[in-house]
Amino acid sequence: MTNSLYLLGLAALGLAACDASKQQSSAAVATSETVTNTAATQEKNGIKLTPFTDSPKFAAAGLRLNTPANGSTVPSGAVAFDYDLTNFQLTKMTEGMHAEHMANSAKGQHIHNIVDNQPYTAHYTTEFTKDIPDGQHVVLSFLSRSYHESLKHRGAYDLRVVTVGKAAAPMTFDVKAPHLFYSRPKDVYTGNDAKSVMLDFYLVNTTLAPEANKVRATINGTEFLLDQWAPYMMEGLPMGENTIKLELIDMDGKPVPGPFNTVTRTFTLQP
Repeated sequence: MTNSLYLLGLAALGLAACDASKQQSSAAVATSETVTNTAATQEKNGIKLTPFTDSPKFAAAGLRLNTPANGSTVPSGAVAFDYDLTNFQLTKMTEGMHAEHMANSAKGQHIHNIVDNQPYTAHYTTEFTKDIPDGQHVVLSFLSRSYHESLKHRGAYDLRVVTVGKAAAPMTFDVKAPHLFYSRPKDVYTGNDAKSVMLDFYLVNTTLAPEANKVRATINGTEFLLDQWAPYMMEGLPMGENTIKLELIDMDGKPVPGPFNTVTRTFTLQP
């Protein structure tokens, strides 16, 4: 009887020790996750940059540009664009909390059309015309949530080269090479929209990782290294004109070759 009680006691101690070990292990995991989440936010010189990935997903959404055809030449002047969309509704307001905390288009979801990495134009129909000067041009199109966050999966964008009118000289552009395109911020933000401003860019033929390519974002002279392809919430920006420089760099910090892989833009915040 005594031996049985002794063995039961040892078993109980073993279970207790096992439970304590599990609790310590769980605590360690929780601590690690907390550190990881905290590390995702970068703060320098009063500017805070936080990536977010919790926007509504549109994994099945698709975008296809029918015209102008890739490599085609179209007449000078207004270029006619015609898209096919699948599983995505233009003009619909994107659900989720981010629609309440950043600049949000009153017209809803749309297409971003970027020519030669110039500021995009937003379009709420699948057919429209756009004035483009004569020459050879790189056209990037992608789907956007109502608050201008891009959809980043392969089926959500189109990249092609188009010639308008007569091209003085052919452009050397490799559609298969790594490319960086600027999207947001843009223009003027006022009131509540100026409190937190989204930084969003578009990558083609590359990804970001700690031991791979990165984006170097220099905001008002302060550098941040971004190793996630995600939108970033910027906080702590001053009123007035702000400047952002984006550079696609390799794991050694050297610029990745490409005509648009370094870009500088300004935007304005107003009370």
